[in-house]
Amino acid sequence: MTRLNRRHFLATSVAAGTATALSPRVSRAANATSEINIGFISCGSRAGQLMGSFDKIDGVNIAALCDVDESRLGAAKKRFPKAKTYTDLRELIASDGIDAVVVATCNHWHCLAAIWAMEAGKDVYVEKPLSHSQWEGRQTVAAARKYNRICQIGTQQRSDPMQAEIKKFLHEEKALGEIQAARVNRYGIRGPIGKRDTPLEIDKSVAYDLWLGPAQDQPIYRDNLQYDWHWDWNTGSGEMGNWGVHVLDDVRNTVFQDSVALPKQILGGGGRIAYNDAGQTPNVHFAYFDTGAIPVVIGLSNLPAAPGSKKSPAQPGPPSGYVAYCEGGRYEGQRGRGTAFDKDGKKIRSFSGNGDDKHQANFIEAVRTQDRSILNAEIEVGNDSTGWCNLANIAFRAGEAASGDRVGQVDLTQWETLIGEMKDHLKAYELTMNSDQVHISPMLTMDTKTEQFTGEGSEAANKLLRREYRKGYEVPEIV
Repeated sequence: MTRLNRRHFLATSVAAGTATALSPRVSRAANATSEINIGFISCGSRAGQLMGSFDKIDGVNIAALCDVDESRLGAAKKRFPKAKTYTDLRELIASDGIDAVVVATCNHWHCLAAIWAMEAGKDVYVEKPLSHSQWEGRQTVAAARKYNRICQIGTQQRSDPMQAEIKKFLHEEKALGEIQAARVNRYGIRGPIGKRDTPLEIDKSVAYDLWLGPAQDQPIYRDNLQYDWHWDWNTGSGEMGNWGVHVLDDVRNTVFQDSVALPKQILGGGGRIAYNDAGQTPNVHFAYFDTGAIPVVIGLSNLPAAPGSKKSPAQPGPPSGYVAYCEGGRYEGQRGRGTAFDKDGKKIRSFSGNGDDKHQANFIEAVRTQDRSILNAEIEVGNDSTGWCNLANIAFRAGEAASGDRVGQVDLTQWETLIGEMKDHLKAYELTMNSDQVHISPMLTMDTKTEQFTGEGSEAANKLLRREYRKGYEVPEIV
C-alpha cells in the first residue's frame, strides 16, 4: 500500500468501522524463498503459544506485536525485541512490511480483525471460534473470497496426520461398518468467576475502547477482565465456543468428512447453575443436531459431578472428545489419540498423532504458494464448524425455563442416555429439567441455504444470528 492508502485505511476504519476497499497487494510471500513477516494481534496466552510455533518455522519472522494491554505487549516485546509494537491493530494492519497476521484476540474481535486485515491485503491465521455470531462468520468467508486471501482457522487437530488415518479406517476400509450416530463430550471443571457489587475498574494500562471493539460498553461484574470474558455473551461464546468447537470440528472432519455444513434442526438446553457468579454462558449444556444423515449429540459440563467432588460427571467416551457409534462397534477419538472397539468392547486398533506446529506450518506453506486449496482448515470449513457451536448457544439462549418435557421430542438412544446423565447431574445440585435455572429450546429448524431459522422458536432464534455492533467497530457486509 502507498502512504496515502495507509492513511486512508486508518481514517476510514476509525470513522466507519471498516477498512477502505483496497486492491489486494501482490504478497512478497508468493516468492517461496522470501521471508514471511508475521504480525500478532493480541499477545495473550494463546498468542504466546502460537508465537512459539511460528517462530520455529524457517523463513518466518515475527515482525510486529499488537496488544491493548501494556503489560502483555511489553512481555512479548522482551521475547521478540526486534518486532515493532502497536496498541491499535489498525496501525499494524496498515504496515507495508507485514505479510500475514495472527488474530488471537477475544472472540468478539476475531471476524472484524480478520476482515480488516484481508481487506488491507494480508493473509490471516485466526483463532477459533471464528465468529461471535453466525452472520459475521459468513462475512469473513466472503472477505477471503473477495480479496483472494489465505485464511486459516486455528483448529489445529485438522493438521494431525492421524485424522487421515481415522477417515480411511472409518470410510474407506469401513472397519466398523456404517456410522449410525455420534456423541460429543466436553467435560472439564471450571470454577466461578466472581460476582462484584460494583463494576470492575479497568486498569489504565489497558486501552479499553480498543479492547471492547465491536462489543457493547457494559459494566463488568466479574473479578478479572482477561480470559473470563469467555463466559460473558458480550465478548465470549462459553465453553461451547471455547472447547466445543474443537470436538465438533473433529466430528465434522472424521465422521462427516465435511459433507454436512450446518445441521437442519437443533434442540438444546442447559443452565448456569450452582455458581452464583457473574457468568452468563451455561456451565451445563446439551444439544441434539439433526444433520439429515448421522445424528449428533453433545454434552458439556464445567461443574464437578456433585458438590464437593473433584471429578467431572461420568460419560461414555473421552471427557473432551467424541464417540462414533457404528454397526460393528465404536470409535473413540480425542486430541492426539483414538481407539476403535468391536461390538463386544474389544480394542481392535489404536491411533496416535500430534498436530502441534504442523497447523501453523500448513498456513505458512499456503501463504508462500498463495494456494488456499492446501489449507487443512480453510476459513469456510472453520465457519461451518463454528456454526454448530453458535447454533447450540442460540438454542440455549432462545430456550425457556420449565420446558423439560421438550427433551422427549428426540427418539435416539444416545440422546436418551445423555439426557439421563444430565438429569442425574442436575439432581446432584437439587435441580430438575423443569427448574427455573434450566432453559430448553423447542426443536429449531434452520434453512441451511439462507442460514435463517423457520417455524417454532424462529423469531427469538433469528435475533441471535447477528449482534449489535458498537459504533466505529461494525463488521461490514461483504458483497
